[in-house]
Amino acid sequence: MIIFSICSILPSLFVFVTGGKLPEPEVKIEVIHKPFMCYRKSKYGDMLLVHHEGFLESNGTMFYSSRKHGDTNPVWFTLGIREVLKGWDKGLQGMCTGERRKLTIPPSLAYGKEGKGKIPPSSTLIFDIELMEIRNGPRSHESFREMDLNDDWKLCRKEVKEYLKKEFEKHGYSPNDTHHEVMVDDIFKNEDEDKDGFISAREFTYQHDEL
Repeated sequence: MIIFSICSILPSLFVFVTGGKLPEPEVKIEVIHKPFMCYRKSKYGDMLLVHHEGFLESNGTMFYSSRKHGDTNPVWFTLGIREVLKGWDKGLQGMCTGERRKLTIPPSLAYGKEGKGKIPPSSTLIFDIELMEIRNGPRSHESFREMDLNDDWKLCRKEVKEYLKKEFEKHGYSPNDTHHEVMVDDIFKNEDEDKDGFISAREFTYQHDEL
């Protein structure tokens, strides 16, 4: 839900060796299909709807398919805020609606040394991903502009509170000023990095290094 996405803290994780940052493994990207017309490309902060199939590189075993398992529906997620594997956040940028990509993701950008469920420790994974739809996400430039009522490229407490009230009403909840004040306090505590009393466009949309 948009309201709570705004409040999330995105911790920065850095690894240094002898004063330098370790180079990070790359995701191998292969474009399987690209539509002739591309009106919009995915970027950090967008909400993406995808169908996907996952395979173990070691033996080709499929461990999941959104078309065959669960409710067989495509899944929504927000790109760049660690809702999905880090390899997805890196490998699904600049993608067109209708495009299919094959991502080969090293263990450090997948489930690491621990593994998960059917996925053994230290597994390189292959995903076949089709992008069905792109929507503006909670961290998008468009969302910021919607909240910025006086067009001064920064959000004050009143603007954030008004936005929260509208979101509550839109989803059928009665306005609760006390609850909104608590949420606004939490939002500014987490998002107002320079503590100047405003959330700038950079603070709102900025994605940290681990993304």
